[in-house]
Amino acid sequence: MKVLKIAILSAVSLFSMNLSAQETVDQEAVAADTTKIWTIKGENTFLINQSSFSNWAAGGVNSMAGNLMFNYDFNYKKDKWSWDNKVLAAYGQTFQKETDWRKNDDRFAINSLLGYQAAEKWLYTFFMNFNTQFANGYDYDGTERGDKISAPFAPAYLSFGPGIAYKESDNFKINFSPASARFIMVGAESLRENFDVDPDKFSRNEFGAALDVYYKVGLMENINFENILKLYSNYLQDPQNVDVDYLANLNLQVNKFITVNASVQLLYDDNVTLIKSDGREGPGLQVRQILGAGVTYKF
Repeated sequence: MKVLKIAILSAVSLFSMNLSAQETVDQEAVAADTTKIWTIKGENTFLINQSSFSNWAAGGVNSMAGNLMFNYDFNYKKDKWSWDNKVLAAYGQTFQKETDWRKNDDRFAINSLLGYQAAEKWLYTFFMNFNTQFANGYDYDGTERGDKISAPFAPAYLSFGPGIAYKESDNFKINFSPASARFIMVGAESLRENFDVDPDKFSRNEFGAALDVYYKVGLMENINFENILKLYSNYLQDPQNVDVDYLANLNLQVNKFITVNASVQLLYDDNVTLIKSDGREGPGLQVRQILGAGVTYKF
């Protein structure tokens, strides 16, 4: 739990950075066209990593990894109404001779925030978040593939509710919903107990408070740092055990098409049963890291 607290504090501290850096360095901070109702922008990225050895005295394992990522924003603004939508999709595979192909990334998320301006930089809001994955996930023991532990729509998370938001810009916003519903859906009956869902039910329902934070800052020329933090407390069961989902993306733009990307995601949900490296089962901090260079097309 100490590791979790440190992770949360580290994530939150990122948002205390001076916002003026974003205005002076981030190349995306351009003057808005007040006559434009919809603003659409996106990034399509293909990352690749490869290592190969032949007669190498120090030894080594041939490996290859490829990751495809989509990051789209669809934002609406007219009078006092705004509607911000972000779609994230990513999938990747890693190959090693001893283990064949295994996935190293698999996620699909939609985040939507409808807002009505209450005062300068403050909005009444209604949010919706949806998360799931594209492919099956397995428990691996060395080179052997074990049991299936996840699948498409197993799990899937749907959250929504009214709230209030502070919005400095499209690159910095905080939304708090004190009364939000969340559904944890697991389509595969054999996997439901892994996510604390009754075997004879499709979903588990929660009601609680949700906090969403989005912050994107330009650290220096051609280097952007994007942070997405989601916290959820279930009033109905152990509200002191806060679920955490923190995603950090560091993007270096080498030229118009070539980028270097580093991504770290931290997850904690005390209702998810994990099989740990020492064989114990129970909740724990989940960590995913990806680093690679590749081609990015922006529009």
